[in-house]
Amino acid sequence: MSEAPERRVVALVYDLLDRSRIAAALPGVRFVRSLDGVEADLVLVDLGAAPALGELANVRAARIVGFVAHVDTERAAEARAAGCTEVLPRSVFFRRLPDL
Repeated sequence: MSEAPERRVVALVYDLLDRSRIAAALPGVRFVRSLDGVEADLVLVDLGAAPALGELANVRAARIVGFVAHVDTERAAEARAAGCTEVLPRSVFFRRLPDL
């Protein structure tokens, strides 16, 4: 029986509490300071804190999931237009994190 290949997960998240929550839910996640040239299976982006919208076009990933404050609908729309596969309100993101 063969093991499933390990997923490459990258996160652009600056808040230390958020980083610890992500690391606990997704062991092996690699935190980066920039998305420029990132290649991964899954990329997680804090859209509220990171100036990452301009870098999303340079990401090579099967899935890019961003999270943002639920009231920041303009930023969410900009992220979708820039290449985010999915944009979630912050509370939903952390609730669904183990399933990402």
